[in-house]
Amino acid sequence: MHRGEGLVGIRVIKNNRWAAYGLGGAGRRLGRIHQHAPGRKASAGVTLTELMVTIMIVSILLGIGVPSYRYMTNSSRTTTEVNLLLGDLQFARSEAIKQGLPVTICPSAAGTSCDSTSTWQNGWIIFLDNNGNGIMEGSATPADVIVRRGLGFGVATDTFVADNNVQGITFNREGFTSSVPATAAGYITITLHVSGGTNSTWTRCIQVGSVGMIQTERAGTGGCS
Repeated sequence: MHRGEGLVGIRVIKNNRWAAYGLGGAGRRLGRIHQHAPGRKASAGVTLTELMVTIMIVSILLGIGVPSYRYMTNSSRTTTEVNLLLGDLQFARSEAIKQGLPVTICPSAAGTSCDSTSTWQNGWIIFLDNNGNGIMEGSATPADVIVRRGLGFGVATDTFVADNNVQGITFNREGFTSSVPATAAGYITITLHVSGGTNSTWTRCIQVGSVGMIQTERAGTGGCS
């Protein structure tokens, strides 16, 4: 080794890589040398067959899942909408008994007075009806007082319609209904039709009898259709 060339060719092995270092002269010119790790393969894409199989599996899962999801959403919506009005009818009856005064529940979109309609899906109000005439009279003496408001349904195409053109139901202090018309069945029916249902799958009814009995029915039972 000649003077001035420096230390050359010192090789060390670390982590499967070769490195050569030089100090001065030719060693500084060598730098660092890398060796590729043996046995490494380039990543490959999927074949057309694999892609088609994946698409077919996804299609089958969607075919099973979408109807089940639609069933669950319609069922949940039907239950919620029926229970909203059912619960408020029961509240109106119990409030009449508790207060010892007539209490009326009627359709009301604005939430301030009764609407002249037999459709209930846009909302309703419950009020202390002092004279029992079924009309919200805030300026009367004593004044009628709204005690609860039911909001309309979130789905505009769902309908809740009472038969016999019933535009309100009044419960007296004994819990009987004083506004239900005389019918052969002895009760009036408020029918819920949910959009998206077929063959009356999601049709539900609330029936209110003259003695104050309130119950729900599915399509095809108890006069519900």
